[in-house]
Amino acid sequence: MDRLYESFNKLLKATSTDFVRYKYVEIDWSSRMLGLVGPRGVGKTTMFLQYIKQNLKLNDTLYVSADNMFFADNSLIDLADRFSKQGGRHLFIDEIHKYLNWARELKQIFDSYPDMQVLFTGSSILDIYKGVSDLSRRAPIYEMQGLSFREYLSMFHQIHVPRYTLDEILEHRVEIPDVSHPLPLFMEYLRHGYYPFSKDVAFDIELEQVINQTMENDIPQYANMNASTGRKLKQLLAVISKSVPFKPVMQKLADIIGVSRNYLGDYLLYMEKAGMISQVRDDTGGIRGLGKVEKIYLDNTNLIYALGRENSDIGNIRETFFYNQMRVEQEVISSRISDFQIGGRIFEIGGKNKGQQQISTAKEGYVVKDDIETGYGNVVPLWNFGMNY
Repeated sequence: MDRLYESFNKLLKATSTDFVRYKYVEIDWSSRMLGLVGPRGVGKTTMFLQYIKQNLKLNDTLYVSADNMFFADNSLIDLADRFSKQGGRHLFIDEIHKYLNWARELKQIFDSYPDMQVLFTGSSILDIYKGVSDLSRRAPIYEMQGLSFREYLSMFHQIHVPRYTLDEILEHRVEIPDVSHPLPLFMEYLRHGYYPFSKDVAFDIELEQVINQTMENDIPQYANMNASTGRKLKQLLAVISKSVPFKPVMQKLADIIGVSRNYLGDYLLYMEKAGMISQVRDDTGGIRGLGKVEKIYLDNTNLIYALGRENSDIGNIRETFFYNQMRVEQEVISSRISDFQIGGRIFEIGGKNKGQQQISTAKEGYVVKDDIETGYGNVVPLWNFGMNY
């Protein structure tokens, strides 16, 4: 236990509270148990440590990672029992997915230690498994995405902008104080602004490690896949990175990587939940998974530049950014006449010369243009949509 506390204190001292993610204010931190899930590298650990640093007493709080060597000889229940006997009240468990039987033991801790608060982080792929659904009665599960353009400005450039609703964006209310020309900052964000660790000198290497760990370890581990299937997943990601956005022909994709078409839908869902791809669905079921998949994108623009490199297509980058930023607060589905639909609104994405033809029949249509600084009428700058969360 002493080593756990020592490691915890070192991490806490190194944690800055200058900038906190959008999810911080949305979480009910008073819950007896809660989970925070999301793709690798989006800042889940930092958020937990920030909350501890700003709100809790160290004499009754403990943070531990589930892959700590302590768990080679001890269970989560052992930890909770010893922590409780020492007067512990707030137990934070990071990367819970790395612990076997995590859901069962968390439920036991919840039932056995009513005076203890337990908060955990995990991969977002967890919520497609029975473990999280079993815990849902006890623990709300929050999902966090990477940095918005707005958050990037705050974290990297100390330019603080309020959150704008979609209505405010469409009414041209977005302003960035003291910035006359936002497009250079926007281009920076598209290349290396989605992940908080973008500040690191070795960002490109670290992002490659995130991709490899997710595809080779995380998904195969959670889905009980063998190493061969894990390699096929990585091959599938490579195929998608060279083709997006595209309407998936499942049989063709299955043939390319040599798997049964029956499994391909599950593989794509695992990759989506793990933050590697995004699937845009039609209006038969919406974004919750019931609709037919119309288009597949890489999850965010940083992945496009990392995987596509010189083959990165600007049209793909624009559409990926719009969908990536809008999906956090809205249901975004494919449009039958244009690119995307949010509620009754239709959005066509393009460059500064994009015309109105494709939305001419829409009751409420908008042209979202890259390479412009300000909007007018139903024309809205693409970068404005990065201010929504």
